[in-house]
Parts: sequence; structure tokens; C-alpha cells
Amino acid sequence: MSKEALVGAVKEIITLARSGDAESSFDGYRALFERADFGANRPEDQRQALKLLVLAKRSGVPSDKLVEAHRSAIATLTELVSKHNAPEDYEMLGICHLHVGNETAAATVFQQGLTLERAKNAGSDLCGRLMTRVSSL
Repeated sequence: MSKEALVGAVKEIITLARSGDAESSFDGYRALFERADFGANRPEDQRQALKLLVLAKRSGVPSDKLVEAHRSAIATLTELVSKHNAPEDYEMLGICHLHVGNETAAATVFQQGLTLERAKNAGSDLCGRLMTRVSSL
């Protein structure tokens, strides 16, 4: 998938969300993350697209489409974690596991990310967020 195609897909998804069609935007994220060529993008570009879904602030009960969009992100995030071992990827992977109802996996992933981030920068915002997530489970 070219960077232009990725940017185009993300723009379409954002347009849907801003127009009030959140459910269709969740379908768009799911389709994007399930594309066989999504993983061919640079890790930074993958993260940017994943963050738009995973780190967005939402309230209320998650819809089935939102849960499925998070489920579709798990494979990509698992691949990013295994290749790059970046604490921010662990945070997003843990959030996805929470959305699909797997609290045990989420707790494990958050703890792994926290261990990595503490070694890197114990005073970072990410470290604080991961400590909060670990303590809440």
C-alpha cells in the first residue's frame, strides 16, 4: 500500500467520523487494518493510523463495529510489538485487548510496555499512562 493510498484511506475515514457516521468510520478502520498490504507501510505511518482509532476518547458502551475495528488492529499491533518493541505499541495493543474483552492479555501487555518505558524514561507521560492502566486492572 502506498503512502498516498494510506493517507487517502485515512482521510476518508476521518471524513466519515466528522460527518457523524462513526459506525462507517469503524468499518473503514477495520478494512484498512485488515488489508494485506497495510503492514508494508513504515511503522510510523501504521502507528499514526492506529492511534486515530485506538487512542480516541469515547464514552458510552462500545458498538459491535468499534469492537471489531479494535480486533482488526490486534494483528498489526502484535507485529509492531514483535518487530520494534516500542512501549507505545504495547499501550495500543493493550487497549485493543480491553475493547475485545480480554483483560488478562491487556494487563500482561500493559505491564510489558510499562517495564520497557520505565527503563527508557520513568518520568514520561507514557510511563504514567501505563502505570494507570496496569493499576486499573
